[in-house]
Amino acid sequence: MVQTRKEYDLLGTKQIPADALRGIHTARAMENFPLSGRPVHAELIKAYGEVKLACAQINHQLGYWKDEAKADAIEKACAELSAGLLNEHILVDALQGGAGTSTNMNVNEVIANRALQIMDKIPGDYEAISPLDDINLHQSTNDTYPTALKIAAIRLLRILEQNILALQEAFQQKEKEFADVVKIGRTQMQDAVLTTLGREMSAYAEAFNRDRWRIYKCEERLRVINLGGTAIGTGLGAPRQFIFRVTDKLRENTNTGLARSENLIDGTQNTDVFVEVSGILKACATNLLKISNDLRLLASGPHAGLGEINLPALQAGSSIMPGKVNPVIPEAVAQAAIKVMGNDQIIAQASSSGNLELNQFMPLIADTLLNSLDLLSNAALIFTQKCVSGITVNRLICKRNIENSTATITALVPAIGYEKASKIAQFIKEKEITVKAAATDLGYLTEKEFEELISPEAVCKLGN
Repeated sequence: MVQTRKEYDLLGTKQIPADALRGIHTARAMENFPLSGRPVHAELIKAYGEVKLACAQINHQLGYWKDEAKADAIEKACAELSAGLLNEHILVDALQGGAGTSTNMNVNEVIANRALQIMDKIPGDYEAISPLDDINLHQSTNDTYPTALKIAAIRLLRILEQNILALQEAFQQKEKEFADVVKIGRTQMQDAVLTTLGREMSAYAEAFNRDRWRIYKCEERLRVINLGGTAIGTGLGAPRQFIFRVTDKLRENTNTGLARSENLIDGTQNTDVFVEVSGILKACATNLLKISNDLRLLASGPHAGLGEINLPALQAGSSIMPGKVNPVIPEAVAQAAIKVMGNDQIIAQASSSGNLELNQFMPLIADTLLNSLDLLSNAALIFTQKCVSGITVNRLICKRNIENSTATITALVPAIGYEKASKIAQFIKEKEITVKAAATDLGYLTEKEFEELISPEAVCKLGN
């Protein structure tokens, strides 16, 4: 039989496995919230460890633990959690009632019991180290949870920024590679005027440059934290020295420019900053969706579609159609983008549904925001490595389209005028010949003049 220990709370007692680092509060949460089936995000757990470590260090410095061995054990356990060494013991569901209290208590119990192990004591000896009286000393879920979320989000934003930068640079490389490829530009899915494939790629690069800058700047929105505000931002139960020093310690430990909110009640009550960050992620998702769909369209066919570019062939595309290869990476990226756009609505709804001094839906905000960051970061990474970097061009198809499309006629107007250009269009319909053949047969242009007018330099020139 499994050895157990008896633990107590407001509602009664429960048997907990004797050597488990979790306790009664975690056990109740595991029973009450079988919701998503997903654990708390690993980065949120690590950030929670950093928050608890900063709190423990300040409590130690302020003399709340006279036993140095106890203080050292608590700090070591916090450090282990922040290093990701205790994640397997954070067992509550990502979605839970109570504004994140179950996550906070799971963390408190794990740190307390791990600290007890470090001191060669048995888990559950809460007279020696208490999850509430020691690990949660001068804290509340309502200030530690959002603080940990902001740190986790900042870390993931930095990863996302680097992945978007790599994607931008991949498109910039294609801009150079395809600078001399003249092709048909299209508006409203119809032939419009000439452009180059390089210019098309440059527009994609510029879009992701904006995304990268927005993502970089929005870290600032997350640096203001409400740690020290305890339950509703009044600092109830925490000494003034703790409130003023704990943010400084957390900033030092994380090497992140954190600052205490000037209005801790606002910082506890309102979550609009997460909506703002999510909106920036949604903007990035719209670019990923639009551009991934553009690449699918440009590569369509490849024989009965546009077929102007080739995407890397990664896997067989059909169980019934031999030889079919699908644009699976742009399809996957598009789905991630759509999910992030949906997540933005969830975050907005959850943020606006908070009541009075607290937002009770913090777990939903946290789970959804961190999910969006992961999705975008992973999507950008595979888009760069498995798609954009391997794009090649079908030069013959681009050239054939130029020769056969009336869009090419527009490029001739500056040299021959609108009336003669119209006659070329009519002549093409009558004779079913190329634009070049019509222009030269009618005597409006020589072959050399025609080629100069549709050269990369000519079609990229700004104005006439």
